[in-house]
Amino acid sequence: MDFHLEFTPKPFEVKINHRHNLMLVGSCFTEQVGAKLAGHKFTILENPNGILFNPVSISKSIASYIPNRQYNENNLFYQNECWNSWEHHSRFSSPDINECLKKINKSQAEAHQFLKNADWLLITLGSAFVYKLSNDEVVANCHKVPTDKFVKRMLTVDEVFFDLQNTIEKILAFNPSLKIIFTISPVRHLRDGFVENNRSKATLIHAVHQLVEKNKACFYFPAYELVIDDLRDYRFYAEDMVHPNYAATNYVWEKFITTCIDEPSQQLMKEIAVIMAAKNHKPFNPTSAQHKKFLQANFEKVKNLRQQYPYINFEEEAAFFTT
Repeated sequence: MDFHLEFTPKPFEVKINHRHNLMLVGSCFTEQVGAKLAGHKFTILENPNGILFNPVSISKSIASYIPNRQYNENNLFYQNECWNSWEHHSRFSSPDINECLKKINKSQAEAHQFLKNADWLLITLGSAFVYKLSNDEVVANCHKVPTDKFVKRMLTVDEVFFDLQNTIEKILAFNPSLKIIFTISPVRHLRDGFVENNRSKATLIHAVHQLVEKNKACFYFPAYELVIDDLRDYRFYAEDMVHPNYAATNYVWEKFITTCIDEPSQQLMKEIAVIMAAKNHKPFNPTSAQHKKFLQANFEKVKNLRQQYPYINFEEEAAFFTT
């Protein structure tokens, strides 16, 4: 008897390879995928505004990269002994207003330049709920400001669709060759409530499928369905019962590889994984002849990869195996 129904997503018609530049924007699940892509030597830029959850903030952040919007003191507020931006994660916050602006504007400039030449944009939506200030501005992060300062509500399918559609049109006018992958984060927002979380995810899923049907440049990767319907077990969640655990994240990653990444890059990823495992190896005796031989053998592997794939940066690995 089968106790598990495996779900195999349909492979994309066009796929990611190591020559491509990938920008990733959205929830914390974005950062998990981004770390794995970076670990396999893909060129990525991850969350220039920090972690974002709702479609309005994600759209606003992407739209700001196109003209390289630069922030000033009027765009910040002071709270909890730090200067903060309603449009950025708290990792940009600082007690020094100039330092806060410096970090934000540097990230904006990097995002503008990267998006101009990006091949793929991966957008992970986390929640259809938004928090609004009294001036009706949607915030990306509440920065531990008391909840009575916000009005919380759930976006409609039409609101999500039109906001993201407007952003897609702006991006493609800026970079016509860009391809966009949408995912829905499998992280469960149970603080909103069980029923409310499912309504929120359903809203996002419905809107995203309308976007994919309307835009040839858009694709959907079913990360949410892989965790909720394929794995479908609390064994695949962390202790908080909200975030997918290591096993679940790896499972989704393996599906992402076969669905979204081309075959030559998949083979190259295996070679890179061997190098990375060797790099993380802890030697029993770093001064031994055996360890020196180990370093030399792996340096030769890196040297060969650098010759075969000059567009991939192996400088750190080459330096490591020559120490």
